[in-house]
Amino acid sequence: MSISRRNLLTAGAALAAAGKLVKHVDAAPSPPIGARGRVRVPNGSILESKLRGGVKIFHLRAQAIDHEIAPGLTIKAWGYNGATPGPLLEVDEGDRVRIYVTNELPEPTSIHWHGVFVPSGMDGVAGLSQPAIDPGRTFKYEFVFDRAGTFMYHPHVDEMTQIALGMMGMIVVHPKSGEARRVRDYALFTHEMTVPIGARRPDPLAMNDFNVLTFNGKSFPATEPLVAETGDLVRIRFANLGPMDHHPMHLHGHAFEVVATDGGSVPHSARIPETTVLVPTGTVRVIEFTARAPGDWALHCHMTHHAMNQMGHAAANLVGAEISGIDDKLARVVPGYMTMGASGMSEMDGMAQPVNSIAMMGAKGPHGTIDMGGMFTILKIRESLANDPGWYAAPNVASEASADDLHRDGIE
Repeated sequence: MSISRRNLLTAGAALAAAGKLVKHVDAAPSPPIGARGRVRVPNGSILESKLRGGVKIFHLRAQAIDHEIAPGLTIKAWGYNGATPGPLLEVDEGDRVRIYVTNELPEPTSIHWHGVFVPSGMDGVAGLSQPAIDPGRTFKYEFVFDRAGTFMYHPHVDEMTQIALGMMGMIVVHPKSGEARRVRDYALFTHEMTVPIGARRPDPLAMNDFNVLTFNGKSFPATEPLVAETGDLVRIRFANLGPMDHHPMHLHGHAFEVVATDGGSVPHSARIPETTVLVPTGTVRVIEFTARAPGDWALHCHMTHHAMNQMGHAAANLVGAEISGIDDKLARVVPGYMTMGASGMSEMDGMAQPVNSIAMMGAKGPHGTIDMGGMFTILKIRESLANDPGWYAAPNVASEASADDLHRDGIE
């Protein structure tokens, strides 16, 4: 792959201080057994409500925002209440809600409650079930959440632009009965967009070759880790409103079961152990497992290019090519030119970054560079989470074999 520091295909390398970007969060106290505690939203927030006459009141503002994907890359996005994804709405089964939606965008919008059973007039499809919300106007939605589950909200006006630029959010409706055991409950919204190198505006017309992949609006190494103690029941709610791609979400060190979709619960008889779940576009998948072993366990999309940051694909395949002498010749016409890719992509470690861009892959880990990016985060499991878990110190770590090892086992 021929790549210049000035070329728009420049992908870059691990940031020199990337290790500092991997945030280790203090473990929030878990709710007591039987309680319907708050869902945790890594890098995100939960929208506060107020109670008026037995009705929960929410206010969403659709607006243009500046959003940081990771240090070094800030985009001009659209979202709700200052963020993309918008804040999570957390309610209980049977709650009556009144949700005000103020449009601060330059074009009309609406909100559809994806997967939620609502009266037809509250469904949020502009032109079909309601007039569009014009700029500067505030509309009111009122309905009852009559079933528990994990759902989404998003516009049904100019969806291609508005969703592509970041207008989406998640809804969690807790069942009337409490949990039988402590649960570490996480919500992760996946998203994909194309942000040309050096640009700040995602391209809403892009239908493939997406180069920015996120969990809750962040790309690794800016993704906050998930934390749990051994023995905890861990629930992860994945949502996907990306324009094109399904995401095979893979967890290391554990097997899980898919327990629900945005359509409802999966019967116990239909659940099978998995280590990877496909989250199709326009859907929710909820997984559960018991935290079985201490460690820092990777959680990522298994499409390999989705676990990378900004990149370009329209380049020659130079893996294995003889490239000696090429740099000197091309540098005469392209100052700073570097031919890369002949021995793989890891050699990008250490490259300079163009303005407003992030490294293709890599953050400093406890044993060197973590050669991942994009839809990648870490599940940190410990025996106790009284303090910030930091990096896990494994009692045994894979290492180079000694001559004695090789001789003992007959390895040549």
